[in-house]
Amino acid sequence: MAGENSKNDVAVYPPKTRRLWPSLLRWIPTSTEHIIAAEKRLLSLVKTPFVQEHVNIGSGPPGSKVRWFRSSSDEPRFLNTITFDSKDDSPTLVMVHGYAASQGFFFRNFDALANHFRVIAVDQLGWGGSSRPDFTCRSTEETETWFIDSFEEWRKAKNLSNFILLGHSFGGYVAAKYALKHPEHVKQLILVGPAGFTSESDPKAEFIMKFRATWKGAVMNHLWESNFTPLKIVRGLGPWGPNMVRRYTDMRFGTRAQGEILTEEESRLLTDYMYHVSAAKASGELCLKYIFKFGAFPRIPLFHSASEWKVPTTFIYGFDDWMNYEGAQEARKDMKVPCEIIRVPQGGHFVFIDNPSGFHSAVLYACRKFLRPNTDNESLPEGLTSA
Repeated sequence: MAGENSKNDVAVYPPKTRRLWPSLLRWIPTSTEHIIAAEKRLLSLVKTPFVQEHVNIGSGPPGSKVRWFRSSSDEPRFLNTITFDSKDDSPTLVMVHGYAASQGFFFRNFDALANHFRVIAVDQLGWGGSSRPDFTCRSTEETETWFIDSFEEWRKAKNLSNFILLGHSFGGYVAAKYALKHPEHVKQLILVGPAGFTSESDPKAEFIMKFRATWKGAVMNHLWESNFTPLKIVRGLGPWGPNMVRRYTDMRFGTRAQGEILTEEESRLLTDYMYHVSAAKASGELCLKYIFKFGAFPRIPLFHSASEWKVPTTFIYGFDDWMNYEGAQEARKDMKVPCEIIRVPQGGHFVFIDNPSGFHSAVLYACRKFLRPNTDNESLPEGLTSA
């Protein structure tokens, strides 16, 4: 069952064995408690009241051949979840983060979207403040099951149905796969810069293919196939890890921002949060080599399943997103359901951080039929373009 807590407060965790060394003396100064505390600090920027909870998803889906972990333990697992206050008749919008991220990355969007939706953001299994079981999947099929079935158990525990499902990047891949398996629960799919729609035959992939043929590319490909993830570098740096994350945040959302620069407070809080979710125990991140080849090319491209699509879908891309929207165009050709592709200016892969107002306009347009009547002839909001 899903446990509830007071508004804008954090979950209460079962007591744990006291650690011998204080966090300042540990090589990797983080823990689940650090993640939740950093999340609370980041979400202090959000004005809409919310409830945070750890939703019990059990130890594995009934009848499934793949449990959340290969162990004789029946220890239940939890997904860290935030639910925002809304009007009683608001449609439900579930937001799923991408790779090397967590639900707090949507901090710039919660207030605006909660004015129109019942917003629920969730950390996927093995990420953020959710449980981090040992990742022992050994195939693409098992890895997809890990994420899809854990999300389905979460949905059951939350008693959700007929909701709008939004996924970013790798979260878009998971959201699409979930909608393919459980279309009866999703009334609209919104994929934001989704992974899974690129192809090695894409002309824009030529650079990666040439690089892979060099000795440097061969080394990088070997590291990839060995499941060496970028987050292992953060952990390996130990107490110097936070400084590396700060430099990345200052560059990506500051000096090289592709849109709206973070304020000093936003940058400080996001950096703190990003470090703790990155440096914690490796779990969900180890999916990388099973889902993608080096260069982020999907082992099973999603456009191969386009003809099986059963849920109306909107793709949203920043103008400068390194994920190629042309893959979505190819998929749309085979879809038998309504499909829109919207591009947002002044935005890259993190378009919801780069250009929050443009992103909100795109989401509201994608969900217009659930928010207001007579939308058949409604035009695309100013500044957005259709692909």
